[in-house]
Amino acid sequence: MQIKTFTFNIFSENTYIVSDDSGSCIIIDPGMSNGAEQNQITNFVKEQKLTPARLINTHCHVDHVLGNKFIFDTYGLLPECHEGELATLDTAPVLAATVGIPYELSPRPTSFLPASGTLTFGNSSLEIIFAPGHSPAHLCFYSAENKFLIGGDVLFYRSIGRTDLPGGNHYTLIESIRNNIFCLPDDTIVYPGHGSTTSIGEEKQLNPFVR
Repeated sequence: MQIKTFTFNIFSENTYIVSDDSGSCIIIDPGMSNGAEQNQITNFVKEQKLTPARLINTHCHVDHVLGNKFIFDTYGLLPECHEGELATLDTAPVLAATVGIPYELSPRPTSFLPASGTLTFGNSSLEIIFAPGHSPAHLCFYSAENKFLIGGDVLFYRSIGRTDLPGGNHYTLIESIRNNIFCLPDDTIVYPGHGSTTSIGEEKQLNPFVR
């Protein structure tokens, strides 16, 4: 699998396109907030001759769903997330208005991802990991073969996701990291929702919040 990272919107949110040798791809957490950012996605998909197969939200805070409607309008893909994120998705318009950023209302999911199992596309699959705490039903996506984790806003480089938004819980987040994320191999590369990549081993040793 190949991973392309884009950093979008005023929150410097990381949007990911994960593709494989079939030419199929998934778009994870589209955070595009303007035409220039939208063009980055469509240009990349066109240049790489990719076929978007699924639109995935690790969770539904507004900075991770700003581009949901654009992806739906462009590729006909409805967002997929855990059902426990619907209440968070419903708060997105309020949070967008609070910080003064334009937000086109995301389509509502019609199918949901489970708390465990696999996410498939093309010739590939990712393991679904349930990691609540930053949001009520946050999901991460892990490839043992390719040694990476799409981590959303759970674990960052020397930091963790904030827990002061509605549905957040600090204790739950710490337990998710220790029990569901730190069990992965140390050489697993973490692709977070904000900031630079890191690894499980580094964060076990050096992250002051969960060391």
